Amino acid sequence: MSLTPQEADQRSPSSLHLCVDRIAPLVPPILLPDGRLVGMRDKLWPEHQRVLHVRFLGGDPRLHERIERIARQWMAHAKIEFVFDNARDAAIRVGFVRGPSWSYIGTDALDPALDPDAPTINFGWFSPATAHDELQRVVLHEFGHVLGMIHEHQSPAAGIPWNREAVYAYYAGPPNFWSTDEVDHNIFQRYRHDQANSSEFDPASIMLYPIPPEFTDGKMSVGWNRTLSAIDREHIRHLYPSHSE
Repeated sequence: MSLTPQEADQRSPSSLHLCVDRIAPLVPPILLPDGRLVGMRDKLWPEHQRVLHVRFLGGDPRLHERIERIARQWMAHAKIEFVFDNARDAAIRVGFVRGPSWSYIGTDALDPALDPDAPTINFGWFSPATAHDELQRVVLHEFGHVLGMIHEHQSPAAGIPWNREAVYAYYAGPPNFWSTDEVDHNIFQRYRHDQANSSEFDPASIMLYPIPPEFTDGKMSVGWNRTLSAIDREHIRHLYPSHSE
């Protein structure tokens, strides 16, 4: 899989600003009937909690409207609703703390140990000037985590031929400054095959990190995914089906 010069320029290593995984130790996943890996067991929102109230913790109101509009794209494919009403008891709390972007996975946002005034999802580098493509990429990805989705490269079907030393070296530097353990947790840690029977790896998933060719010695590369893939849309529909399905 090759990149155009424009894609390669857009994905230079200095621009790989990625979400930090706020995921508990890996547990058996939810599977579709055909065996595809789609989400984390026990982290999906139960049927009686599928209207999720969202509160913004500061941030520019111009960003609020843009984030809401993008996050609602998930609602077109799943029986779940985001209500951006800034409710005091909102389960989903959106922060804008400078640094990494991240989200708790699904119902981990309800952990009683969390400060009720602390974010459960954070957009660490957004500003009113952030381009639409970048905003959409990050908002769809993080709200995918809100719905219980995991990173696509952590599927046992991924089979990515990593050059581990190159990956460690890159992520040790700016803008991420990850330790070896953090790279292992966010990049290399995957489900075991005895935990999941997964289908073909989806290189178009919004839940996939970009993979520059230098991370695989040129054997594979994936660009910035900025929209929901066909499989993303199918998976979320199966996770949160309408009553008629």
